[in-house]
Amino acid sequence: MELTSKELKSEFILEIQACLQLAVPLVITQILEAGIPLLDGVMMGLLNSQALAAGALGAVTFSTLASICRSTLSTVGATVANAFGAGKIDKISCVTSQGIWLAAIICFPVMFMIWHFDFILMLTGQEENNVLLAKTYLQSIVWGFPAALGFCILKEVSSALNRPQFLTVITVVGLLLNAAANYIFMFGKFGLPALGLAGIGWASTLIFWLNFIAAASWICLDKYFQEYQFNSALFEFDKEIFLDIFQTGWYLGLQYGAEVGVFTAIAVLMGWFGTDKLAAHEIAMETESFVETVSIGISYAITMRVGLLKGQNDFKGINRAAFICIALITAFTSIVATLFWLFPNNIVSIYLDINNLENVEIVQTAIYFLAVAAIVQVFYSIQAIAAGALIGLKDTRTPTLITMFAYWVVGLGGGYLMAFNLGWGGIGLWLGLLLGMLIGAVLLVGRFYFLTTDISTKQEQEC
Repeated sequence: MELTSKELKSEFILEIQACLQLAVPLVITQILEAGIPLLDGVMMGLLNSQALAAGALGAVTFSTLASICRSTLSTVGATVANAFGAGKIDKISCVTSQGIWLAAIICFPVMFMIWHFDFILMLTGQEENNVLLAKTYLQSIVWGFPAALGFCILKEVSSALNRPQFLTVITVVGLLLNAAANYIFMFGKFGLPALGLAGIGWASTLIFWLNFIAAASWICLDKYFQEYQFNSALFEFDKEIFLDIFQTGWYLGLQYGAEVGVFTAIAVLMGWFGTDKLAAHEIAMETESFVETVSIGISYAITMRVGLLKGQNDFKGINRAAFICIALITAFTSIVATLFWLFPNNIVSIYLDINNLENVEIVQTAIYFLAVAAIVQVFYSIQAIAAGALIGLKDTRTPTLITMFAYWVVGLGGGYLMAFNLGWGGIGLWLGLLLGMLIGAVLLVGRFYFLTTDISTKQEQEC
């Protein structure tokens, strides 16, 4: 009995080490990737306020469409991890090539949409001058879109094969180069013309391609990857694998679109309560979103771990890995929640002068919102890990339906009811979001538990 206890303890320790070894570089990469639009926003402000406003329109448009496409492609990593765990080396190169085919097919219509997105922006009632400026940004950064998706595929594959570390290095270097390239192209240094806002787009395009080329070169030259012979299947089209990736992946794109949509809708509704409430909402949301990057990075890691263990038919290991990651993220977010509650003034002071009497209402409202956001980010993180584990099992349809129900019906619907029908105002929208996250976390964790239990039971019966 003592030996069994020691073995169990050893398995948990080894699993924690395996999860952290994969999660830490992915979390760092996720934070750095989130830092690129933040850096661009800061540098847009160096031009003028109109460039900042127009650049925000363009940056949100590009990042949203890119993230939806990345979400669609994320099933490539799960499929590669599954093949890796099963020891099907030949299948890894084939899955990778089908992921590249899918990225290419997605790429061209989305690039066309980005190029002409000024028409859509005009329909939303944006100021014409801002739209024209945003157009210059979008029509320069659009040329980096293929490289951004290519880098995404390489990140998925290298992570699935337990080698994401070098991509973190590439992302760090890319972020530093992006700052320098922004400055050079914006203001026309070294004899180049001053391109203003378009220069930031061209700088991002340059960095996207440099990151992609560096990642591709590393994978081609590193001896660890040579046995997978990625070049051998690059131009082969496998209809069965392609459709499998697409059918599971498009639900993930829809899931991310639903998530972005509900946060956008809540921001719009918050604006109905006035500028101060909207400003306070943005402070709480930006702070909470930054914490989310950690949970998203860990969710990528658990997707790869579950995919690997599924390939090995180790469903006890799958449960252990998932619930260890849930425990880790819950501990982390609980500490963060405590910081939200204990030091709200310090957090708000990052965004504005809390000693300015004109900001009193914004500060007070932001403190209330942060108190709720503290709990929101706990449940968001739990559901992100559960969703990542389900992606590893290639279960995406039902989780997407759960997410849409939790976000739109419970979160947005409940928030609207509390904010407007019950008269609770802006805090009602946050409480609705909290309820939606709670329901989403419970349903997704439940879905994962019952799915893995059912599969394990069937395996035992077959044996």
